[in-house]
Amino acid sequence: MKIYKMENIIHYPSLKTILMIEKVLKNAETMIDREELKRRLPVKIMHQTLNLILAYLEDKNMIIDSHKGILWIYNPSPKLKKAIEKGKEI
Repeated sequence: MKIYKMENIIHYPSLKTILMIEKVLKNAETMIDREELKRRLPVKIMHQTLNLILAYLEDKNMIIDSHKGILWIYNPSPKLKKAIEKGKEI
């Protein structure tokens, strides 16, 4: 998780902005980078605000944010959760 100091945050995102970013990431077929994510958003967003939202989503295990791009990984399926719990590590 990327730690952000409270005094360094200029603008906190609204729920509307977070949901907008979630929607774009969920609908993306493949990994997308930050610039592509910004292009797909219906409104402009500050880079720091975007990074804060992405850090939050990554901390909640909803996305993977790597040097190759950002990918939505969250799946609330109860069947998947049960399969993971029953699975064995090799």
